[in-house]
Amino acid sequence: MLASWYQVKHADYPNSGFNRGYLCPSDDRDSRAEENKTTFLLTNILSQAPQLNRQSWLRLEDYCRSLVAQGNELYIIAGTQGKGGEGDNGPASSLANGKLCLPAAPWKVIVVMSVGSDDLSRINAQTRVIAVFMPNANVVGQQSWANYRVNIGQIEK
Repeated sequence: MLASWYQVKHADYPNSGFNRGYLCPSDDRDSRAEENKTTFLLTNILSQAPQLNRQSWLRLEDYCRSLVAQGNELYIIAGTQGKGGEGDNGPASSLANGKLCLPAAPWKVIVVMSVGSDDLSRINAQTRVIAVFMPNANVVGQQSWANYRVNIGQIEK
């Protein structure tokens, strides 16, 4: 690590008004303790407005798990866009005295396929793809994640 880079800490979050959300949730990597442990690395953490994290984002994660329980396999790509969110303490653009940028929006792209092999050959124009782009704000938690569905082109922008 370069000396000039800030190393994010779990201690950056208490009383900040934002939660440590997950790009890849712990519940999706719980078959082995070592695998699950990796989800708690701060490189997998997404600074989220608490109500977004505990409600809409969580319900999207639960929906993904229900798709797997129905016999599907998922490819999930997740990330963030922009700067600034609105958490429990109001609007903010950073934490840790400006060293940790807060994203304006988390997003996910979910490719849904029935379980099988040769994944690339199973992806075609009929393959179900879910793309979600949610503002990083508590008010979003009061909404269904489905209200924030977008096409992939919007995320690519």
